Amino acid sequence: MKEQKGVGRMWHLYKMGGITPAIASMLGAQNAQQMAFIRSMSKGQRKESIMDQPLRDIEVVVFDLETTGFYPNNGDEILSVGAVTMKGETFIENRSFYSLVNPKRKVPKHIAELTGITNDLVADAPDLMQVLHDFMEFVGKRMLIAHASSHDKQFLDAALWRTSKVNLTHRVLDTMMVAKWLEPGRDSYSLDDLLVDNGIEITERHHALEDSVMTAQLWQQYLRRITARNVVTLGDLYAYLSKH
Repeated sequence: MKEQKGVGRMWHLYKMGGITPAIASMLGAQNAQQMAFIRSMSKGQRKESIMDQPLRDIEVVVFDLETTGFYPNNGDEILSVGAVTMKGETFIENRSFYSLVNPKRKVPKHIAELTGITNDLVADAPDLMQVLHDFMEFVGKRMLIAHASSHDKQFLDAALWRTSKVNLTHRVLDTMMVAKWLEPGRDSYSLDDLLVDNGIEITERHHALEDSVMTAQLWQQYLRRITARNVVTLGDLYAYLSKH
């Protein structure tokens, strides 16, 4: 009976466009359901209505990844994912996410020294599919924010494609781009320098959750400065950022 119910769920997911029966058969029920969920989350993210919403009313997820290197298409893997949720300038209490990821490869020594993530720590961590499922469930349809986001987007995109054959369709706002607009002519737009110059305490760098919290505090300050310039909606902000 349990097997028949599992087959029924797979057939329902197939009819809804989530997965094919062949994929379901290969992956097994749990992974197939996770894939179907991730695929469903990729649909309908770029609704233009969000562009007209006041920045102070938009819920966002500020996130960060730690990885084994810089090249996801050349064997580098995600090691950890951290995120916090905000609405406008306000942190939403009890809405944070953190997980290690088993990279299924050795953690390079210099990365272990930088992040504190060792082979022993990730040995029993969940696999990439599980963490992606849990993270995308946490994010929902909220906009994403990251600092120097091209690195994080590249790894998320590669991971989503490898596990679920979908691309990242969530909007991702880069606090580095915001900094370049608000603070033109700086010598450095590194997270460390921006944190120091904006009076934000540096707690623990290269820890995905701690970096997310500090980036969120930076966004909090930037949002106040953005609205002080009478930039009200996300569309307004994108219009200014497109010129810089």
